[in-house]
Amino acid sequence: MSDEIHALEANETWSVEDLSSGKTAIGCMWVYNIKRKSDSSVELNKARLVFLGNRQEEGINYTETFAPTVKMVTVRTFLIVTTIRKWEIHQMDVHNAFLHKDLSEEVYMRMPPGFSRGVKGKVCRLRKSLYGIRQAPRCWYAKLSQALQTYGFIISISDNSLFTYHKYGVHIHLLVYVDDLIIAGNDSTSILAFNKYLSSFFKMKDLGVLKYFVGIEVARSSAGMFICQSNMHW
Repeated sequence: MSDEIHALEANETWSVEDLSSGKTAIGCMWVYNIKRKSDSSVELNKARLVFLGNRQEEGINYTETFAPTVKMVTVRTFLIVTTIRKWEIHQMDVHNAFLHKDLSEEVYMRMPPGFSRGVKGKVCRLRKSLYGIRQAPRCWYAKLSQALQTYGFIISISDNSLFTYHKYGVHIHLLVYVDDLIIAGNDSTSILAFNKYLSSFFKMKDLGVLKYFVGIEVARSSAGMFICQSNMHW
């Protein structure tokens, strides 16, 4: 929890202010999760501060919402194409993905439970999106797609979660699922250069060769690719 608060403050997610007249401060809560590896062993215990977005009012503290959800047919097609072309598939994780985009709306949040730090009568005015806020997925997707299109990627017209790059004989395909990025291409040097570019915008973690994605376990060999969902956790 302390690590989460430090990350949020370092990202300048909010500023501590008095509540503006006529405005309402919305609460927040802590959500705990166990992140597991493909073999079901524990990889990480996580604590996340979540804004109570179910109490937001349209037109007052949010306007548009959009949450890109990759189609399973896109995932299968992506894996088929990369397998046929014998491309290596890497997985990248974006740390605190939803916290990168500035908010245009005026949104106030109560002090995080357990971290009021003796500040009475103050609230947090959100300067950047936070998990749980209704416009957070839209803000994150806007920030990511802008960075990708600046680099030269094109958004697929059939699935907004699929981006492709084709220049000077280099082909890179990228699939987005919330804060997980799946990257594959025909030139490892170009992919490394692209990963370095992304890391200049976002705090990235290289998870290595793809093994687990959207509940699908992936195993690859010279014979091809095997996928299954036997280790799904609900």
